[in-house]
Amino acid sequence: MWWGVGGAVLASAVRSVAVLTLPPLVRGTLGEPSAPSPRGYRVSDDLCATAALPALGRLYPSPSGSPYHYTTRHRVLDEMYCSQYRAKTDGDPEHYSLYLQVQLHHRVDPRPEFGAQREGLAQRRYLISPVSELGDEAYLGYLDDPDRNDPDRHHLTQVLYVRQGGMTCYAGWSGSYQDGRTTAPDLDRIRSALVSDTRDLLRGLGGSPA
Repeated sequence: MWWGVGGAVLASAVRSVAVLTLPPLVRGTLGEPSAPSPRGYRVSDDLCATAALPALGRLYPSPSGSPYHYTTRHRVLDEMYCSQYRAKTDGDPEHYSLYLQVQLHHRVDPRPEFGAQREGLAQRRYLISPVSELGDEAYLGYLDDPDRNDPDRHHLTQVLYVRQGGMTCYAGWSGSYQDGRTTAPDLDRIRSALVSDTRDLLRGLGGSPA
């Protein structure tokens, strides 16, 4: 009898020590939240409506088709997404894609995955540059990927990743141009627009990104 009581006490003590010493990601699976605070960010039913994108809109004022968006809610992860296509003028054959994704992590710490995404982009030959005064950490990635069938055509991608507390945000732009036929996009203006519009979007979701 006393052995049974002593064993139960010992087992309880072992479990207590284990919970205190397990890594944060594992503790989260046992019911103890390990994600950083969402810092006031809230879910939007329509991320495209929340994202006014004034700076990118000045570069590409002509929408092509209707924006696409979705929002999902879960006690572990809320996710918002928006994509749209734009052009410089009506009838312009060159279209540019814009993508936005915001995730609110409620149980799992997103910091390790955020760092892994950066390393993954570097492995894919993206040029990475840090962005100051935006969230807890942020960086831009740029890739010029020549067409395999037409080396004169360049497929360009600019991405911006932001993390603040338990919120992670992705903003992306993609387009193309052909040497000698079309003008290359102004990459500095695109970078500046991505950062400015993302900062405005995050404020619209209730955060204080900078």
